[in-house]
Amino acid sequence: MKYILVTGGVISGIGKGIIASSVGTILKSCGLHVTAIKIDPYINIDAGTFSPYEHGEVFVLDDGGEVDLDLGNYERFLDIRLIKDNNLTTGKIYQSVINKERKGDYLGKTVQVVPHITDAIQEWVMKQARIPVDDDGVEPQVCVIELGGTVGDIESMPFIEAFRQFQFKVKRENFCNIHVSLVPQPSTTGEQKTKPTQNSVRELRGLGLSPDLIMCRCAMPLETSVKEKISMFCHVEPTQVICVHDVSSIYKVPLLLEDQGVVNYFCKRLNLPVEMRPRKMLTKWKEMADRSDRLLEHVSIALVGKYTKLADSYTSVIKALEHSALAINHKLEVKYIDSADLETTTLQDEPVKYHEAWQKLCSSHGVLVPGGFGVRGTEGKMLAISWARKQNKPFLGERFHMVLSHILYQSCLSFSDANSTEFNPESKHPVVIDMPEHNPGQMGGTMRLGKRQTIFKSSTSVLRRLYGDVEYVEERHRHRFEVNPELKHHFQKKGLQFVGQDVEGERMEVIELDDHCYFVGVQYHPEFTSRPIKPSPPYFGLLLAAAGKLQSYLAKGCRLSPRDTYSDRSGSSSPDVDITELRFPSL
Repeated sequence: MKYILVTGGVISGIGKGIIASSVGTILKSCGLHVTAIKIDPYINIDAGTFSPYEHGEVFVLDDGGEVDLDLGNYERFLDIRLIKDNNLTTGKIYQSVINKERKGDYLGKTVQVVPHITDAIQEWVMKQARIPVDDDGVEPQVCVIELGGTVGDIESMPFIEAFRQFQFKVKRENFCNIHVSLVPQPSTTGEQKTKPTQNSVRELRGLGLSPDLIMCRCAMPLETSVKEKISMFCHVEPTQVICVHDVSSIYKVPLLLEDQGVVNYFCKRLNLPVEMRPRKMLTKWKEMADRSDRLLEHVSIALVGKYTKLADSYTSVIKALEHSALAINHKLEVKYIDSADLETTTLQDEPVKYHEAWQKLCSSHGVLVPGGFGVRGTEGKMLAISWARKQNKPFLGERFHMVLSHILYQSCLSFSDANSTEFNPESKHPVVIDMPEHNPGQMGGTMRLGKRQTIFKSSTSVLRRLYGDVEYVEERHRHRFEVNPELKHHFQKKGLQFVGQDVEGERMEVIELDDHCYFVGVQYHPEFTSRPIKPSPPYFGLLLAAAGKLQSYLAKGCRLSPRDTYSDRSGSSSPDVDITELRFPSL
């Protein structure tokens, strides 16, 4: 097993996740089996109880793990399936050590950070690195480990010490360290500054880790003199200083690393069993990157949500939209709208903000309402859904926004107090109710989480056809509330069709509206399984409808025109064929 540790310096949010994913991608393109682990130094057990404004979205895995958004990057780049133990936190480590202490596993010894916590970290990494993550079930050969935060943070000290010991335990030829640092370029001088990187590397070396590659994040490509200066002061060869400058698409980052000889370096440094041959997988990435730069037609989607001040709150949602837009050869424009700005109270308090929000909504080609918790902004979401329904605008709603769609029908059902038990626990006609497994007394890990099966009940469902006319789909869930099944027949009389249910036939999973261009609500999160070359079907349908191509796509048996397929060299016009061809190979 080969271990590649990715650390970061100067500032957090520097792009370690994308770089770690890109390193894994170029190694996988060489025919290696690659897995990934993300370490978060916070004391929380997992990311499940975080506000999206803390660390961005909460990503959900097949086994129900609520984890850091970087694991989403790993899955999308490497096309792998991770589990919750691939996200290691300080809370998990301390919990496991304390549980062992309570059982008496330490035989009365004093339990300390060194060696007990550091040993637990190393054991966790070594055990998790060997868990298969590809469909073929083969044990990984390379494990990319991203250490969150910044070198020097007090929270990450036990992890740095653990890996200082770890490099000797697994031997030098099986371990290397990539350090990601910032090279700022102040506008006052226009000169690229190396001092922050020098200081960061000095601190890392002082803690016992010496970087093998220094990846410099910068706005423009590094000048040769700057590379040589970093090489001289940071004790590495100039070829070990890698420039990761800003690019137009994240799909270009693996290509950027490949062009600078990163694979060749790993082959020599870690004795990797890699043949130097043309790599089809990277060819497909280059095709994607080039295509994203050539797009001329635009499609705009209004994203109506509660956490629009931070784009990372909807990372997977945005990626799923981008994947689908790329598949239909359109450049995506996302219009972020705070749902509260659509409400009448905003009209009274801040009329300019109110009118700007509605102008964005009305000028969009489609409407997306992603998941969210709590009462704030709910009225604005309902207004957006109502507008999309009445104006025949393409609409996709997730999680409990699927059920908000039902509340729109309260006038049709003559229920004056139709509501959700989340907002009004005393409602006599609850359209949305708590699930039995929801424990109101405890927040962490008590939702309906992970991969669940949804059975299609209608052979004419638009979404079923977009999925390839399958009997069922497996998608990831994260919700506490569901549609009241007792009211199902009332909604169906008004044209709202429940086309997907759970395996027991009790929970409503998918709704579609009759006589509408595209009005779909899903209880699950399809964005978590979207891939760059295989977009999520609900999102793909939304983009097709927004671009005015859905009906022709369905009429042609779910086939795109040749100009919209993924491979310009392919003779087939079927997106399924092209997508399958362009999927990451099963190694």
